[in-house]
Amino acid sequence: MAILTLMLASGTLAALAAWVALQRLQVEYARYRAAFQHETEHRLADFFLFLDPAQVWGAHLAMSAALALMGVALGAHPLAAALAGLSVLALPRGLMGWARRRRLRRLDEQLPDFLLALAGALRAGSGLQAGLRQVVQHCHRPLAQEFGLLLQQQRMGLTFEDALDALNGRVATESTGLVVAAIKVAGQTGGSLAETLERISATLRTRLQLLGRIQALTSQGRMQAWIMAALPLVLAVALHALDPEAMSALWQTAEGWAVVALIGVLECAGILLVRRIVNIEV
Repeated sequence: MAILTLMLASGTLAALAAWVALQRLQVEYARYRAAFQHETEHRLADFFLFLDPAQVWGAHLAMSAALALMGVALGAHPLAAALAGLSVLALPRGLMGWARRRRLRRLDEQLPDFLLALAGALRAGSGLQAGLRQVVQHCHRPLAQEFGLLLQQQRMGLTFEDALDALNGRVATESTGLVVAAIKVAGQTGGSLAETLERISATLRTRLQLLGRIQALTSQGRMQAWIMAALPLVLAVALHALDPEAMSALWQTAEGWAVVALIGVLECAGILLVRRIVNIEV
């Protein structure tokens, strides 16, 4: 009777713990979904892509489940397949961050030529807003999108300074901040905006050349980081091909998975440290 009572109590506690865990999981799932859709909507809007966040979330879950099922079908451990599927959850944020940095870098590269063209339009007698419209028509994306939105906001009733502040908020780079500040100061003081834009263009072009030299000089360090990070993985695959029986303890035991997890953490830490060392700000 005591054993039966203990079994019932244990079963009740296990069921209660499972119910609490399920409720907590549902709450966290709803919270992560809401945060994911909100962030996706705003980040895609930065690229002038207006997609339904619910559809993006559905595709995200489908990709995660497909990767996990593919791992199981290929004979991988269920835990490893589940971890691979969960790793997809961090993929969209990383891809959007990479795409945003690439877009901002492209915009900074277009700014010097844009400023020279705008200064030429101002010297030819055009006003600032008329010159902006003329230059934007001959620009390429993403610069044409951002300044085209600035002009559109102004046509909708927003003041020019507020439109400039909105541009600086969307494109939060030092180059854009410098251009916005120069235009606002010139508009308030009445100075020679064309000459100011030409000087800023020369400064930004010199800065881009310096950044290019730094990237070239630090490329060896970045390549070494990736090579050193890939070396343990390549070595593990080679040893598994040479002696699968000896390497089976690494893949089929809890201690082996603990070692793999530790190696992964150390690999990520090493990559981050090396990237921080070679990331020189100008």
